[in-house]
Amino acid sequence: MTNKEIANTLSETADLMEIAGMDGFRIRSYRNAAVVIESHTEGIADIVRDSGRDVTTIKGIGKGIASALHELVERGSFERRDELLEKYPPTTLELLKIPGLGPKSIALIYGTYRVSTIEALEELCREHKLQELPRMGEKLEQKILRGIENYKRGAGRFLVDLVDRAAEELVAYLSEVEGVEKITPAGSLRRGKETIGDLDLLVTGPNARAALDHFVKHPEVKEVLGHGETKASARIGAMGLQVDVRAVNASSYGAAMMYFTGSKEHNVAIRDRAVRMGLSLNEYGLKRTADGEIVAAGSEEEIYGKLGLPWIAPELRENTGEIEAALDGELPKLVELGDVHCDVHMHTHETDGHHSIAEMAEAGKKKGYTHIAITDHSQALAMANGLDEKRLLEQIEEVRRVSDEFEDFTILAGCEVDILKDGRMDIDDEVLAQLDVVIASVHSYMNLEEAEMTERLLRVVENPYVSILGHPTGRLLLRREPYSYDFERIADEAGRRGIRMEINASPGRLDLDATHLRIAKTKGVKFVISTDAHDTRHLDNMKYGVAMARRGWLEAGDVLNTLPLGEFRKAVRRD
Repeated sequence: MTNKEIANTLSETADLMEIAGMDGFRIRSYRNAAVVIESHTEGIADIVRDSGRDVTTIKGIGKGIASALHELVERGSFERRDELLEKYPPTTLELLKIPGLGPKSIALIYGTYRVSTIEALEELCREHKLQELPRMGEKLEQKILRGIENYKRGAGRFLVDLVDRAAEELVAYLSEVEGVEKITPAGSLRRGKETIGDLDLLVTGPNARAALDHFVKHPEVKEVLGHGETKASARIGAMGLQVDVRAVNASSYGAAMMYFTGSKEHNVAIRDRAVRMGLSLNEYGLKRTADGEIVAAGSEEEIYGKLGLPWIAPELRENTGEIEAALDGELPKLVELGDVHCDVHMHTHETDGHHSIAEMAEAGKKKGYTHIAITDHSQALAMANGLDEKRLLEQIEEVRRVSDEFEDFTILAGCEVDILKDGRMDIDDEVLAQLDVVIASVHSYMNLEEAEMTERLLRVVENPYVSILGHPTGRLLLRREPYSYDFERIADEAGRRGIRMEINASPGRLDLDATHLRIAKTKGVKFVISTDAHDTRHLDNMKYGVAMARRGWLEAGDVLNTLPLGEFRKAVRRD
């Protein structure tokens, strides 16, 4: 079993324990162990199998978890998990993905109606039977129905980082075939979409077809869906991601890349333009309608050029004005990963991170950054061991001390401060005033009515010490919808008052989305791309935040991470 599979099993067990109302300390021990195991660099299964090694030497794994791990590696499950699965069907876990349903509510619903599937829960809501249970009314029923609808819409989709890693692994695997020249991801992954339905890979070279044969023999292939001369499709991995690998002639590579990159809406608009010019466009090339002669096929730039357009970056290809902008010479010069000089939202082991201030700084310096900011959680987030004023003041001193130990690199003192229900900050202003960066984030009371949430956030942007509004819509991709508020009004005030908005690059958030970014930009808002890193490896997620910025039509001048240290300091201070 891989570390991720082991971590997922422990997390699911913790969910079942919550539904069963078991001891909170034991539940936390499973969750903590899952986090530790997923980020561990060595295979946990290998350590467990090695009789000369003790897995409890890994911080966060106690004797109870170690016993479960030995069982899990040996037979694929363990006693506590088996007992819980006898009491609750595995489908019960799926109910936790529906907004508004917590473990206690699920236990009550199952205990009363023996309902453990999404379909049966939806029927209960439509029959208004939830209203017969304590603390469950019509409002909750409607919220659950909306949550079910959103969940179904997202079913079969995957977070971008999972698909990106699968693509990297498959590119390396297919590169083993002699005579393969290019292996390129296309589709929604190339466009930088937040979630992906399936993965498209284009292969060129004299032996491209042999790559299809090699692909279906991949050890992670669970089901071959098709295998022909020019295309092979299969489901891979435990989650069943569909991968389509296509063998493409080098002479039509550009046309194939355009066609399979999409989006469908962009392709339709481009084909319509071609028709109006007496041309036709498909995955094999751009042809003259009159005689069928191919006028462009080898590169995207050539095809766009023949259509009277400059090359359009994949992230913009959604038919949301990019063709018109291209015709008018107004395409943005999109921000690039190489423009980024810093990362200013990260957590250490003082709260819920895994590494020290110095370790996070060293990782940032290795990425070529000139500065980072340490922004641990504030006290209201008790589950993350958030900092109170005393601990935060001590951390500010420690950040300054550690920063002095680095040459040509600066560590800024910051904090991710919870926004309380009434819009006040979780840390006193006199302490906030001593910080270089203050990120204000909502982590609680996300179900407020739109007007109340709007007023809550208006109070935040009025605070003179707040630098950045963190993950501004609160969404968790495939898990939680954004909270409701008047975004345009908040963006208007943020732009006017100099509050920056975060593009949270964590693959589970990618918040703000492209639409919100474009709206906020029109209001004069500037942005900060941050990884929200809880581990040094999470700094690599910056590329997903940059992709999101590009989807939002942002240029380097819109993003504060592109500024040198001195200018950045001024840009995030409002006093």
